[in-house]
Amino acid sequence: MTFRNVLITGASSGLGRGLTMYYANAGATVFAVARRETELRALATELSGAGRIVPVIVDVTNLDAQVAAIRAAENSAGGALDLVIANAGSNWSSPARKIDWTRVRDVFQLNATAACVTISAALPAMCARGSGTVVAMASLAAFRGLPAIAAYSASKAALHTFMESLRVDLRGTGVRALTIYPGFVKSELTARHNGPMPFLMEADRATEIMARGIARGRPMITFPWPMATAIRLVGALPRSIYEPLASAGTKRKRHPKSAEW
Repeated sequence: MTFRNVLITGASSGLGRGLTMYYANAGATVFAVARRETELRALATELSGAGRIVPVIVDVTNLDAQVAAIRAAENSAGGALDLVIANAGSNWSSPARKIDWTRVRDVFQLNATAACVTISAALPAMCARGSGTVVAMASLAAFRGLPAIAAYSASKAALHTFMESLRVDLRGTGVRALTIYPGFVKSELTARHNGPMPFLMEADRATEIMARGIARGRPMITFPWPMATAIRLVGALPRSIYEPLASAGTKRKRHPKSAEW
């Protein structure tokens, strides 16, 4: 697939930054959405390909502002975008014994509500045109309730189910709805993570896997494969076995802002 006009949220760092650079260097016009203006504008100075990066300074949890930005990008693209990636997200710990309801609210607003609005705002123009791709950045944590990150696991599980429903509805329309489920990837967040990070992957390698999966139209893009396989096996365990085993994880210390899954 060739994507000429792309919009990516959470573009200033991590996986979003990698994807922004990838598509811009491949020749696309990338509308890079994020809150941090300095980081966004710095992206353009690193661009070596034939495309361009258009900084869009928006907090995606401001839903009206986000939708307005998507509409402006669509107009600039001639009516509809080719690819929209809802990547913006964060992982705050939420251990049940010390749970903070405001943190739970914030995680859901960013990881679930804002992401679903990103996808929903882009779909009508794509459906009217009969082509386009929407992508949601979920997580391997979506497949099971993991210790100390209840809000994160649940918000990504909500995104997982949302995208699955869209795929059912979009069959035959020419519009694709894809979901990415990364494990641990080197980023600003993982650099501050205190706990173990099995199969930690370099950001460039993660970007290659994601871009290849998107180009092939894979409905579910999971990586790294050893971690994805382990999570799938854990997901098959009955509750009576899983919950006692997983409870041991609540004893591990976690940084308040943990790693990207």
